[in-house]
Amino acid sequence: MAMRSVASTAARAIASPSSLVFTRELQASPGPKKIVGVFYKANEYAEMNPNFLGCAENALGIREWLESKGHQYIVTPDKEGPDCELEKHIPDLHVLISTPFHPAYVTAERIKKAKNLQLLLTAGIGSDHVDLTAAAAAGLTVAEVTGSNTVSVAEDELMRILILVRNFLPGHHQVINGEWNVAAIAHRAYDLEGKTVGTVGAGRIGRLLLQRLKPFNCNLLYHDRLKMDSELENQIGAKFEEDLDKMLSKCDIVVINTPLTEKTKGMFDKERIAKLKKGVLIVNNARGAIMDTQAVVDACNSGHIAGYSGDVWYPQPAPKDHPWRYMPNQAMTPHISGTTIDAQLRYAAGTKDMLDRYFKGEDFPAENYIVKDGELAPQYR
Repeated sequence: MAMRSVASTAARAIASPSSLVFTRELQASPGPKKIVGVFYKANEYAEMNPNFLGCAENALGIREWLESKGHQYIVTPDKEGPDCELEKHIPDLHVLISTPFHPAYVTAERIKKAKNLQLLLTAGIGSDHVDLTAAAAAGLTVAEVTGSNTVSVAEDELMRILILVRNFLPGHHQVINGEWNVAAIAHRAYDLEGKTVGTVGAGRIGRLLLQRLKPFNCNLLYHDRLKMDSELENQIGAKFEEDLDKMLSKCDIVVINTPLTEKTKGMFDKERIAKLKKGVLIVNNARGAIMDTQAVVDACNSGHIAGYSGDVWYPQPAPKDHPWRYMPNQAMTPHISGTTIDAQLRYAAGTKDMLDRYFKGEDFPAENYIVKDGELAPQYR
């Protein structure tokens, strides 16, 4: 893959904090490469489904293929701390593969240590576990399998909306606990029809969610850096809201579908949450750090947020004392929405395709790049 000169790259590196960007040659040089994958451990569940590819045991199903080409493939779930298994391989790895569900946090310090590193791949969508500015400054390529789990996440968001609106979980808990108290559920259970639902971010996942909400006859709003074309807006039945806070004040239900960037980190703090309708429901399958953790807890305790559901936390895995585990009216899960078996098949295939292109010196699909030639993708700027 032809790479531009250091001087040319530096001139265009709008995301780099330094005046000089060093571009590491992405095309794989001859000889074996060291590839490290970081995935969650599945233990006894690893053998229950042959298509369960996203775990450490099955390692995206690419071990045999990589080793047949002479490459070394190291897989570990151990990713935290100075003595973890990942840290041992940082100095000489060429490619690091991780997922949003068990992210290997690639800090500027780790990038500095990784003298041979050329390529950071996300098996899935969302590369905020990488210090993207540091990656750009180091001339690394960061890419993900765009579109691989958009349907999975959008379906999960719709499920969570219904769980919150219908006050489902208390009823389920009653059954488990041998109870029967209809009033305790019905006093705060509603229909979805007629409610105002706003998505913060209307990219691939946000648009799919809006399309799936249309049959419910909701009032659909969206806020995004880009406005949809009029034909698509009419098909979906959604209205663009340029002013985020004005949109939020109208919403019965708010869904977070924006990537985590320096601009969106802590976006929903105490002040912004106070601007939401009292009794608002929030679904967040984007990233936990978009929310101010304690502000969400306080608003759930006061009732200002009537229900909060999502599968994203910060950090991940969430510690046992994470306050979202214990706040009222929550329907939280581990980070599962984008790792259905169908999604795993898609992002495993997409990761293999990009590795194959890397070995051959071919470009990736343009939409997969998060950092290329010292520049961040627009959604991360």
